[in-house]
Amino acid sequence: MSEISLLLVDDHPVVRNGLRGMFESVPGFTVLAEASNGVEAVALAADLDPDVILMDLRMPGGGGLDAIRELTRGGARAKVLVLTTWDTDTDTVPAIEAGATGYLLKDAPRDELFTAVREAAAGRTVLSPAVASRLVSAVRTPAPSPLAPRERQVLALVAMGTSNREIARELFISEATVKTHLSHLFTKLGVNDRAAAVAKGYEQGILGRD
Repeated sequence: MSEISLLLVDDHPVVRNGLRGMFESVPGFTVLAEASNGVEAVALAADLDPDVILMDLRMPGGGGLDAIRELTRGGARAKVLVLTTWDTDTDTVPAIEAGATGYLLKDAPRDELFTAVREAAAGRTVLSPAVASRLVSAVRTPAPSPLAPRERQVLALVAMGTSNREIARELFISEATVKTHLSHLFTKLGVNDRAAAVAKGYEQGILGRD
């Protein structure tokens, strides 16, 4: 079996040194380089084409999440295995959505880390038990609507093809207020027009709820 090449990304030199020592102490791994932030990681990945990138998330000068997104957009061959101390929903879900192959915590046992890197190199998803549990919960629990109740009412009427004047009459508000609600919900949904707002409403489950 050929050796798995690694790029280590962490803002703490002692962590990088420790990881390098671990992987260089056993056969089957080659550490190509180290990076102290996400920007350096993207540049080194382009130059060295590692098999696996061990990526921390929160780093001064360029976070891991942005780096994962950039690597994914650029079609990088490397598999990104997040290795961090953070396991909150705001860290785990975005990292996986951005394209990370796996997510481990820094307290993972040495052998578990070796196995995870091998699995990631083979293209298999690797998640620590705590992270897997969080992701399952995130999938099972519907995200709360980003819209206020009145904005949801306006969006529902828009989805029915109702004009601003008719919405104002239906909700006993002025047309100017309708336009204000539309502007707010466009911003919250990240869209620019009524059709896109309706599409996003169905996509996010805002429309069609009981």
